[in-house]
Amino acid sequence: MIRQLSIQDFLEQSTGHLILDVRSEGEFDYGHILNATNLPLFNNEERKIIGTAYKQQGKNEAILLGLDYVGKKMSEFVRFVQPKVNDNKVFVHCWRGGMRSGSMAWLLNLFGYEVHVLTGGYKAYRHYVLQQIAQKFKLIVIGGKTGSGKTDVLLKLKEMGEQVIDLEGLANHKGSAFGALGLPPQPSTEHFENLLADVIKHFDLSRRVWIEDESKTVGRVFIDLNLWNNMRTSPVFIIDLPLEIRLQRLVRDYGEQAIAGLEEAITNIKRRLGNEQWKNAIDAVQAKDFAGAAKITLYYYDKAYDKGLGMKETKEIFRFVFDTDDVEHVARALVAAAEKKEL
Repeated sequence: MIRQLSIQDFLEQSTGHLILDVRSEGEFDYGHILNATNLPLFNNEERKIIGTAYKQQGKNEAILLGLDYVGKKMSEFVRFVQPKVNDNKVFVHCWRGGMRSGSMAWLLNLFGYEVHVLTGGYKAYRHYVLQQIAQKFKLIVIGGKTGSGKTDVLLKLKEMGEQVIDLEGLANHKGSAFGALGLPPQPSTEHFENLLADVIKHFDLSRRVWIEDESKTVGRVFIDLNLWNNMRTSPVFIIDLPLEIRLQRLVRDYGEQAIAGLEEAITNIKRRLGNEQWKNAIDAVQAKDFAGAAKITLYYYDKAYDKGLGMKETKEIFRFVFDTDDVEHVARALVAAAEKKEL
C-alpha cells in the first residue's frame, strides 16, 4: 500500500520509523528533514547527466536514462532498507514528491512494505520550516558584551525548564571572528533553519522564549528575517560583568586553541583593529599572553556591541550588573526579573 501524507502527518507518523530521502547526496547534505536517511535514487553525477539529457533530448530520453541507472540498483535499495524497517512501514520523499519518490515507493511497495510518501516532498517541508520560524514568540533577548557568558546562561536557563533558542549551538559558531575555533563545520543556512524549526515546534507559544543577542549572521549562517525582526523589537536583558571577569572567561574559552587559529581570527578583524593594535594582539598571542590579546580585541567588540545596542527598535532594555561569573546566580536573577516584569 502507498499512502500520500501531508507534511504535518508525515512528521508525526514517521517518528520511530525509517525516513528515506531519495534526493542526491548533494541535495541531502545542503539540507534535510531531521532523522532522515539518504538513499539517493540518482547520485550527484547521475542527476547532473539526467538533467542535461532532459534539456537537450527531452523528457522521454531522460526517463530512459534514469531507468538504466535505477535498474541496476533496485536490489541494493531493498537490501539497504530491510534491516532498518520498523513495523513494515517506510516513509519516503524527494524534492517535490514526484518521480523519484514515486519510483522508490513503487519498488518498496512491490516488496511488501507499507509506504508513506510526503505530498509536495522536501519543498513542502521547507514551507513548514519557514512557517514555524515566522511565528511570533514572547522573546527575551539576552545581551551583553563579549565574554559575558551569555551562552552559558542560556543553557542554564534551559536546564531550569525555560524555553530556549540556542542560535550559536545550532549554527556551530560562537558569533565572533573567533567563533569557529574548536567547533565542527557549520550547516548551510537552509539546514540551520531546519534545526531551528525542530526546536520551535516543541514550544508552548504562550510562554516566554529566551534567545541570545546576535547580529544578522552567526558565522556564515543567516538568521531568518522574521525571527531577526522579532529579536530587534523584543525586551533585552543585558548581563553587565566587569572587564576582568570577561577576560578570564575569554582566556578560559579560547586560550587552549591553536596559536595559528587565534592568529587567523585576529587577522580577520585586522582592518577594524588597525595595524598597530593587530600587531600587538598577534605578539600577545605568540607570547601566550591570551589575556592581553583578549583585552585588545575587546576594545573593538565592545564598541561594536554598544553601536548595535543603540540601533535596536525596542525601548525595553534592562541592564543587570553582576560581580560574579556564577552562571546559575545570573540565570536565576534574570528569571526573577522576567517574572516581576510579567514577561
